[in-house]
Amino acid sequence: MSLIHSTAACVIQRGEHFLMVEEQRGGPHSVFNQPAGHIEPGEGPIAAILREVQEETAWRVSLTSYLGLYIFHTDDGQTFHSHGFIAKPLRQLDLALDPDIVATHWLTLEQLRELDQQSRLRSPLVLKRIEDALSGPCYPLTVIRE
Repeated sequence: MSLIHSTAACVIQRGEHFLMVEEQRGGPHSVFNQPAGHIEPGEGPIAAILREVQEETAWRVSLTSYLGLYIFHTDDGQTFHSHGFIAKPLRQLDLALDPDIVATHWLTLEQLRELDQQSRLRSPLVLKRIEDALSGPCYPLTVIRE
């Protein structure tokens, strides 16, 4: 029996730029991702993503929409159920970043597509969530009942 990983990720846009985290994952190059992480026991996806954004970026955000549930199967047989959110940045906090985060960056869609061409995005969901946030349907946060 395989475990399903429950995660949350957040698209945060300011003008033409998206808030991204740069992570070192043991490969030759760092990779880029939205603020994201596992939903902890006793926590729902909304609480989890607010916590993850603050831990990984030191930003306080306001969630505006739910992108939906993304199901992703890795090459090594793992399954992820990733809740996608959209948020607007409110203010940067004076906090240390999670030790797994190398840096945070505000990047354009063009820059993210270039990173995708270089295989520097953490997963195919990174670009998909941004494209969906820009063009796809979004849902009210009330579809999640925590």
